Amino acid sequence: MVSPVDHQYVTRTLQDLVHINSINPALEVGGPGEAEIAAYVARALEVAGLDVATHESEPGRVSVVGRLDGRGEPGGRGGRSLMLNAHMDTVGVADMPKPFSGEIRDGKLYGRGSYDMKGSLAAMLGGAKALADAKAPFRGSLLIAGVADEENASIGTADLIPRYQVDGAIVTEPTHLEVCLAHKGFAWIEVTTEGRAAHGSRPDLGVDANLAMGQFLGRLADLERELRARTPHPLVGPPSLHAGVLKGGTAPSVYAASSKLTIERRMIPGETESQVVGEVAAIIDGLARGDARFRATHHLTLAREPFEVSRDAEIVRCVARSLEAELGTPARYGGQTPWMDSALLAAAGVETVVIGPTGAGAHAAEEWVDVESVVQLAGVLVRAVLEYCR
Repeated sequence: MVSPVDHQYVTRTLQDLVHINSINPALEVGGPGEAEIAAYVARALEVAGLDVATHESEPGRVSVVGRLDGRGEPGGRGGRSLMLNAHMDTVGVADMPKPFSGEIRDGKLYGRGSYDMKGSLAAMLGGAKALADAKAPFRGSLLIAGVADEENASIGTADLIPRYQVDGAIVTEPTHLEVCLAHKGFAWIEVTTEGRAAHGSRPDLGVDANLAMGQFLGRLADLERELRARTPHPLVGPPSLHAGVLKGGTAPSVYAASSKLTIERRMIPGETESQVVGEVAAIIDGLARGDARFRATHHLTLAREPFEVSRDAEIVRCVARSLEAELGTPARYGGQTPWMDSALLAAAGVETVVIGPTGAGAHAAEEWVDVESVVQLAGVLVRAVLEYCR
């Protein structure tokens, strides 16, 4: 028999996690990364009675895995294995007066990472403690994964996938306690237009790479409008793009020798990396055919696949039943626009679903999570483990 999740433990743990600065150093110079928060999570899992391992993908970039084997065969081989996944890193804290306060007002806990996604991490720890206290009344294995670097390149989850073979995964990104069946992917594509540097008084010698980039941007705007007019995905909407970073030129009196643009292209389920790169290549080819002086190159710097899971998948049905039992209301289904580590797990053949707490302000100057929803999430996770790993 599993006792109810300890509300006080979950709340205190969440406050402790928010107190810890875990800004991703790849996003902000001086960010401490995950070492301190990983040590906290590892200790909490050890005290709860789980077997704990840490993995340092890069110096200071630490992920933690706690394992709780059930009462089946040794190593949890008597039933299915389930990973609960949450990232420990956060974005920066610009314009936040008290970013690590963990203050609770009107049932909302405030601070950087409270919603994205230390509330989820606290729920996982609270659920794991409840299951361990009950002597793991299931036959399979539970893995609690606190991962590094989701906010940048996801080196944490990518590092864990080949180390741990699991049957299913629940990524606990915030969803307002809605079962998330899909999210967008993205591709970063770098385009460089080429010119010829010359004194600003010598148009006979100079070729302006910035003006060439202007030509490209005009065609890119046409593509952006066309993307938004496409048939939307029923859960995540239409694809999109934006011009994220633009750099060109060295001085007002010098013709720019090059101009560099980084495009972020958001992909919906069904779209592919080669497809979106091909759209950019087609713009460049078209401009080059119409203007002999136009020269540009492009290359893909990072791509992350979209995610989608069937509502009929066993992991989805399990989470939906657990949610309905915990809340006493029918499960709600939807999709999310941000990318998540769920796509990596699904691509590795792990049946995966996303569910997380209620809140607001991810990456914003004011961030909060609803404490009661965090405790409810912990209860949902306990029920899901008991069913999936039985």
